[in-house]
Amino acid sequence: MNSQKILDTFTETKALLKGHFELSSGRHSDTYFQCALVLQYPDITEKLAAELAKKLKNDDITCVIGPALGGVTIAYELGRQLKCRALFAERKEGVMQLRRGFSLSPEDKVLLVEDVITTGGSVLEVAELVKQMKVAIAGICCVVNRSNSDMLSSYQLTSLVKMTPQLFEPDACPLCKQGIPLSKPGSKKIIGK
Repeated sequence: MNSQKILDTFTETKALLKGHFELSSGRHSDTYFQCALVLQYPDITEKLAAELAKKLKNDDITCVIGPALGGVTIAYELGRQLKCRALFAERKEGVMQLRRGFSLSPEDKVLLVEDVITTGGSVLEVAELVKQMKVAIAGICCVVNRSNSDMLSSYQLTSLVKMTPQLFEPDACPLCKQGIPLSKPGSKKIIGK
């Protein structure tokens, strides 16, 4: 699967949306990836994870970890294909943690996995958690990298699609100025006129 075929699959499953969106960062964008809509199909998820696995240069990964909720499905499938454990981290009282009895040991080599990286905030929180546990990080991988973040540059970053849609601060958003209704994905609610 090349990048265009992957984007076509996102469009066909309505996982790639065009319009006017408020992202979780609070910024606005003309493009939104709702990966859950493509990852709901196990056969597609299997193919996407296989493509990611082919790109990985590190074969001694013992565990993959995805941040909940977006990274859970792709981390599980990638772990299955790499024949290693697949965990997820989740926030408790605003802090990313390993819960539900999940643990890491200093011998582990962890791959951080995300569906879509926009700001990199969630996956970097998981990276900080893993570093605090004194566990090696093999790198970060994602299906879609839409980040311009320099904060990720200290990690080997592997993605299937690199796309940089426009991001706008709310007070300088040209889409708002044009009166295009603002949607907050996941809520199915139009929040502006």
